[in-house]
This record gives sequence, C-alpha cells and structure tokens, in this order.
Amino acid sequence: MLLARIISIIFHPLLLATYLFGVLTYIFPVALDPLKEDGHLNFIFLIFCVTFLFPALNVGIFKTFGSIRTLAMRDRHERIVPFSFITILYILVTYLFYTRTRIGVNDNLLKFLVIIDALVLVGTVATYFYKVSMHSLGICGLVGILLPLNKISEDGALFYPTVVTIVLAGVVMSARLQLNVHSPREVMIGGVLGFTTSFLLMFFLF
Repeated sequence: MLLARIISIIFHPLLLATYLFGVLTYIFPVALDPLKEDGHLNFIFLIFCVTFLFPALNVGIFKTFGSIRTLAMRDRHERIVPFSFITILYILVTYLFYTRTRIGVNDNLLKFLVIIDALVLVGTVATYFYKVSMHSLGICGLVGILLPLNKISEDGALFYPTVVTIVLAGVVMSARLQLNVHSPREVMIGGVLGFTTSFLLMFFLF
C-alpha cells in the first residue's frame, strides 16, 4: 500500500506536463520549437509552477475552506469545482503564452500545451458524469503523445522513454487499483480517454 501511495504521488496528473517537457528538453529538444535551448530549464520551472504548484495550492485552499473533504477527492461531486478551476487555469496559461510571447499556432510548443489542455478538459467534462481515474488519464495521455513522436524523432531517441512510459502506465493504474480509490472500470475509462485524446490530437495538430 505504501509503494502504491508513493507511485500515485510521484506520478500525480498535475506533474505529468513537467515530466513531458523535461523528457523533450533532454532527449528531443527540437520538439519545443521555437523555444531556444538555453531557455528550456526556465520554461520547465515555469511549467512546474503553473501546472502543478499553483493548482495544488488552490486545491489546498479548497480543502482549508471545506469545499472538499480530503485532498484525494474520492467523491465525484467534490472533484467538479477544483477540476473546473484547474481547467480554466491551464487554458488561461496557454492563452497567455500565445498572446504574450512569440509562440504561434504553428509552433510545436503551443501544440503540446493545447494537447495538455485538452486532456485536462476531457477529464473535467467526464467527471461531470462519471468518476474517472485522472492518474490513468494523465499517464496514458503521455503515452499517446510520445508514441506518434517516435516517427519523427532522430535515431529512435524517444523509443526507450516511450517504452518506460508504457510500463509506468501499467504501474500507475495498478497502484490506483491497489489503493482501492478507483474501480477497474474507472481506471480503464480514464486510460482510454487519455490515450485517445492525445493520440488523435497529435495526428491532427502535427
């Protein structure tokens, strides 16, 4: 149980954007065009702040004021308001990147941000009707991004990171089941939604 909790924390859905851009920075930096390589680390830190730190702090505020009972938000109805807030935050960040920087609609970086926004939005909309595993959605969404990238990466640079991510997807989904926070159906639906959303958008945008 302890190991499952640790896995769930390390691969929290809000951290996956940071992991994605971290992998691309060190293995496939051209994917972050037009961002210059000397600005990659600052960008990753910014992404960590706006996609993990700020949302996490706001979830803590929701907990403090009693809007949610626990940080795990096991009840589906508890998730709706925090998830909606996080979705708005993610979309706002992407909008600011587009309007306040030189990043355009045809740039890889903006496309990745749009895909991440779409994953968060799909998870939030799904939560209005059914409790899906956001851990499964996030990690399988990452797989859906990396798989198509293998076609354009040089010398198969992303092959091993993709294989590792696929294995991790199984590990994370198993951890959620072991903790008994989701049913197999909730984990499966989350995984299918995440992979399908990112995989299709990768082909559509790239």
